[in-house]
Amino acid sequence: MAMPLRQTVRTATYLFQQKLRKREKFPLIVELEPLFACNLKCEGCGKIQHPAGVLKQRMPVAQAVGAVLESGAPMVSIAGGEPLMHPQIGEIVRQLVAKRKYVFLCTNAMLMRKKMDQFKPSPYFAFAVHIDGLRERHDESVAKEGVFDEAVEAMKEAKRRGFRVTTNSTFFNTDTPQTIIDVLNYLNDDLKVDEMMISPAYAYEKAPDQEHFLGVEQTRELFKKAFSGGNRGRWRLNHSPLFLDFLEGKADFACTAWAIPNYSLFGWQRPCYLMSDGYVPTYRQLVEETDWSKYGRGKDPRCANCMAHCGYEPTAVLATMGSLKESLRAARETVAGNR
Repeated sequence: MAMPLRQTVRTATYLFQQKLRKREKFPLIVELEPLFACNLKCEGCGKIQHPAGVLKQRMPVAQAVGAVLESGAPMVSIAGGEPLMHPQIGEIVRQLVAKRKYVFLCTNAMLMRKKMDQFKPSPYFAFAVHIDGLRERHDESVAKEGVFDEAVEAMKEAKRRGFRVTTNSTFFNTDTPQTIIDVLNYLNDDLKVDEMMISPAYAYEKAPDQEHFLGVEQTRELFKKAFSGGNRGRWRLNHSPLFLDFLEGKADFACTAWAIPNYSLFGWQRPCYLMSDGYVPTYRQLVEETDWSKYGRGKDPRCANCMAHCGYEPTAVLATMGSLKESLRAARETVAGNR
């Protein structure tokens, strides 16, 4: 796990505080969507399917920052849509960083070089660039040529300026262990990004392409083969060891989507950003008024093939904190990743 030591300690302290307070449900990271508009039309994304009037809306700075503070989460993932299209995205990030929140700005990087001056390098801030494969594969997934090359140049420029650069890669049933190995080797060894996040493709109900989402067994087999030969330990993956165990079928968990909640223009989304069963205005209402027992594999058919990080990474983190053996294992990997 390549998470910086300072962030690791902060997160562990936060989790310990929740345990002392005997809170059963609390947020680990908020997925903040201050807009739904995007400058790309990825086949696997359901966000840009909103009506034109909704796509024109931009969340006010005070509302975005207020939602994160209300939740109390130590980390924020700003997505969308494409957050760099928000005219006040720099101010949203500045205020969250000032509150010592760890901020990951998720972007396709098409506007990254143009907007980079709005941000300052900070241990609390990172660009999280969406990369689904090497040039041909990535450009096909985002339905536009040249996106991969622009993302690479943007990441190089960000690294040159002293920013932390992470990546987020989603893999589909058209991927093979080798395509995963190829792109992660490139990001890890050639571009030398700080951290990489990976996820099996998740079934957005409104996504134009419904044919290429992975099933559970497909996911396990894919990652088991990709992780073989020492790759898993060599790559700077921004995941807990137990979540990586989960991806390759060595462990199984229940979904804890309340720990990575989604806040958008509509409010707090039930139960997660992959499914829309209504919205509520506060995180407390999300936690207290949602029947969480209805969701997860074996409970809701929409969850049958889901192994996405928003539901299962927090379960793995909580399981790690509850086990001395797993805590020591995670600590060793953190230290190794920060050498």
